[in-house]
Parts: sequence; structure tokens; C-alpha cells
Amino acid sequence: MARAIELAREAASEGDVPIGAVVIDSAGAVIGEGSNRRERDGDPTAHAEILALRAAAAGRGDWRLSDCTMYVTLEPCPMCAGACAMSRLGGLVIGAWNEEYGAVGSRWDLVRDPRLSHSVEVVSGIDADECGALVRDFLESRR
Repeated sequence: MARAIELAREAASEGDVPIGAVVIDSAGAVIGEGSNRRERDGDPTAHAEILALRAAAAGRGDWRLSDCTMYVTLEPCPMCAGACAMSRLGGLVIGAWNEEYGAVGSRWDLVRDPRLSHSVEVVSGIDADECGALVRDFLESRR
């Protein structure tokens, strides 16, 4: 989670919502990472989770990430939760809950929806105070 927090800080320094994501393989090696780049890239899909999944899949040459775990500073939105499920991600470790757009248990629970063919194991609350403060402080500074 420490690296995801670093990536979130980098996003904030570039004017994006501070969210960072890191994908590790079963040996614990980082195989993909990303930070929000919507503002920088002018791309509505440039969320940290999407970028980390793309990098992990590209590095492995396989879109199936069933033996991998993603660490992300904020609970994924519906788009990112869907991407986690569709990549067959094995695990998802969340920092803070996203009460507004969260799709991994707070508002919706896409990654564990029994109608899907794959379920992602979720662990939440890792460094939650620090992860939540990053987003709160950023948004308050914008208002």
C-alpha cells in the first residue's frame, strides 16, 4: 500500500484526484502500477486501477490476472471494479471506502456479484486514515 500512496501523491501533484494502484504477482513482485491521469491525459478512463491493470497485463502478455492482487488507495468505482472482475483479479486490497462511487462493497459490490463468473477476494481498511485523508484534503483544497 505504501507504493500506492506514493502514486496517489504524485497524481495530486499533477492536479488529479489522488488515487494510486499497484498490482503484484503471486511472488510479491510489482507487475503494474498507476495513478489517476484523467486531467493530465484528458482521458475519462485514465483511472489508477485501469492503468495498473493494463500495465500488469501488458507485462505478462496475458489479460488474466487470477494469481495477482491489486492494492488501491480508494475503493474502485463501477468502471474499475468491473475491470478488476473482468481481468479475473485474484485479490483486491483497499485503503479507504468511497461512499459516493464505491463499487466494491459500499454503494455496490460488483467484484463479488454472484451473477458474474468470477469473484474477487477483498480486504479493506489498510492505511484507511491516510488514504482517506489524501482524497479529502485534495477535494477540500479544490472547493
